[in-house]
Amino acid sequence: MVSLARFTFDLDLEPRATRVLRAEPSHQASEPAPPPLPAGIPEDVVAQLVQAAREEAYAEGLAAGGQQAEALAAQTIAAAAGTIATKTAQMSAALDHAIAANKLEAIELAASVGRKLALHLVARHPLTELQALIAECLESLDGVPHLVIRCHPDLADMVREAATAQMTTSGFAGRLVVMGDPEIRLGDGRLEWVDGGLVRDIAATSAQIDRHIAAYLAAHGQTDKAMEHGA
Repeated sequence: MVSLARFTFDLDLEPRATRVLRAEPSHQASEPAPPPLPAGIPEDVVAQLVQAAREEAYAEGLAAGGQQAEALAAQTIAAAAGTIATKTAQMSAALDHAIAANKLEAIELAASVGRKLALHLVARHPLTELQALIAECLESLDGVPHLVIRCHPDLADMVREAATAQMTTSGFAGRLVVMGDPEIRLGDGRLEWVDGGLVRDIAATSAQIDRHIAAYLAAHGQTDKAMEHGA
């Protein structure tokens, strides 16, 4: 007679594959836990250290920003100084040019006014310069046998009278000859004696004035061409 085995609860009814899966460890990585605070450091001290680090970093950033701003400001100032120097040089050159132009115009105006005034005075007083020239010569012509005066024909008689009157006070005892010359301008004249003579020529005097003006302008950086341009 066959005997039956008693059922016990120790019998494992779970399949083998399930038992193997349960036995293997899980391969899923878990999030690492934050490191614990060192033992013995209070949390308020840690907060103070963090705050100090933040303040130090802020100070360093502020200092770096200040240095950068200073460098930028220095560059801006240098560029502005260069621009000002360039503009100043340009303004100085323009001012020098304006001064030279004004000086040239003033000289030309003075010369023009002088010429017109001289011509006007000669027209009103044609004998004045000749009388002064005759008086100057008679004082130094002692012993000269004769004096020839050449002038414009319209002035011949008046020159003869003026010269005769001056001879009586100067002591000149020579012969006086007054000749009218149509080629001589009104107010001009020539005095001739044996070994010398004098000329009163307003055209030559005007040309001499022009030469002096040209020499002055050349000495101050101007040229005859600039003078003609200004005129």
